[in-house]
Amino acid sequence: MAVTALLSAVGLVVDDRVLVGAPIWAKPFKFSVSFVAYGLSLAWMLSLLPRGRRVGWWAGTVVAVTSLVEMVIIIGQAIRGKRSHFNYATPFDTALYNTMAVTIVILWLGTLAVAVLLLRARIADRASAWAIRSGIVLALSGAAVGFLMTQPKPGQPRGASDVVGGHSVGVPDGGPSMPLTGWSTTGGDLRIPHFVGMHALQLLPLVVMVLAALAPRFARLADDRVRLRLVLLASGVYTAAFALVLWQALRGQPLIRPDGVTLGAAGVIAGIAVLGTYGVLRVPTPARGKATDARADAPGAGASKGVRL
Repeated sequence: MAVTALLSAVGLVVDDRVLVGAPIWAKPFKFSVSFVAYGLSLAWMLSLLPRGRRVGWWAGTVVAVTSLVEMVIIIGQAIRGKRSHFNYATPFDTALYNTMAVTIVILWLGTLAVAVLLLRARIADRASAWAIRSGIVLALSGAAVGFLMTQPKPGQPRGASDVVGGHSVGVPDGGPSMPLTGWSTTGGDLRIPHFVGMHALQLLPLVVMVLAALAPRFARLADDRVRLRLVLLASGVYTAAFALVLWQALRGQPLIRPDGVTLGAAGVIAGIAVLGTYGVLRVPTPARGKATDARADAPGAGASKGVRL
């Protein structure tokens, strides 16, 4: 994927063709970079498995191979000057798109197998464990948004249209868009929740890494229970943000033009994040030693201890 990203970057420089309102090599470049991050994250997570490594190896190999097939078709279609996604213009284009549809389902199932292994794994650091579990479940949810894009849009009857499906909601694909991302500025865009969900795989573990890096400077973060609560809060806030951008896209609303309801929901999520963080950092956490002493001094504690002995 690093090689395909480099080749696509060269294509962006030397090839000025435009397809569906975007440079023809923009999609291969973005997919390559995304797969680099996705593959590295899964590889790191698989290295943490205490058991089931053989199954994990096969699942990871399935993800790698299907990703490669996907990229070969995307780059091949870019060279031909054709759409890779939603393209039913010719039997050959249809066959390529159907192949991509099969590989992406297999990729999703491979990631699901990794998710099951990680959900069952006993990882010593609880904050890391929950960041990984939340991240991969959100990544699966974000990837599943891609299946919504395959549904026919108005005026796209199956068997009679060259294009069936699309990422825009309420407007045609290829209209005015944001720089760099290419997300629609006139309608909803399902690529936004797709992106947000899939990259939880990197961002939530990054939260753990930042907290661990700050722990030597801030005594409060040295407590593993505090880090766990912050990670759980971050996971909940991220899930709410993912749900919000998905809801916004499905209503045909551009990301940069939210209505009052969307802004209100975003404000609630931001308020929960701020107040939750303040509460976790300010509310004292009972020391384990004191809690143990309190239980030992409780009436009947000695008797129960004697029974256990």
